[in-house]
Amino acid sequence: MRFVDANVFIYAFLKPRKEPPENVRRIKEQAKEILARISEGERVVTTVVHLSEVANIVESRGGKRKAVEVVLALLTHENIEVLPVGVGDYIRATLIAEEKSLGINDALAYVKMKELGIEEIYTFDRDFEKLDVRVVNE
Repeated sequence: MRFVDANVFIYAFLKPRKEPPENVRRIKEQAKEILARISEGERVVTTVVHLSEVANIVESRGGKRKAVEVVLALLTHENIEVLPVGVGDYIRATLIAEEKSLGINDALAYVKMKELGIEEIYTFDRDFEKLDVRVVNE
């Protein structure tokens, strides 16, 4: 099982306002391929916090209706487990974020991965390369 970072969903669902550069087009295609694997049966996990990131960005770029549509689809997808997050998780994440110079939500993903023994993450965020996890983005 792999963890899915918010940026995978964002790249897959958001339509760019103008023609994106080649590297962004490639990332969007890779994100769509990851979602296709999930739709075909691969089980993955993310957190409610990471879905909140998706909701905020999709809402700001695609509107409230699009954000509701995307988040509802992710919450009800049978192959996506959405993990709860508690205060203790955030405390551990802030300590790791400070120690490793990461964003707090990246550190939170790491905390939840370690809690569940997950070693791989779908992400396009290079900060995860600082950690003892395998980044998968193809």
